[in-house]
Amino acid sequence: MTDEAKREKINDIIDREEGIAMAMSTLCQVTADEEEYARITSLMKGELDWRSSMNDAKREGLREGRNEASLDIAQKMKGMGFPAEQIQAVTGLSIEQITNNS
Repeated sequence: MTDEAKREKINDIIDREEGIAMAMSTLCQVTADEEEYARITSLMKGELDWRSSMNDAKREGLREGRNEASLDIAQKMKGMGFPAEQIQAVTGLSIEQITNNS
């Protein structure tokens, strides 16, 4: 339908043949429906991607907050003379994290 010469011939045939005109009308409607479906699907995918990103960011923020709190607790426990193994048992941090963050 993008070639002008072909478009004119198709329009001539459509004008003469009612069946073809109906088929062409149906085809145009199906194409429009498919485009609308693709548009809506794309919008929904974008919304789901955005929500997923927000959930990932929230989870990461919570994880970082917990890690910072654990490091603070480890530092206080270390200052109170607790051995690294006990600090690890309480905070869940690795021995390396405990010894490197004092």
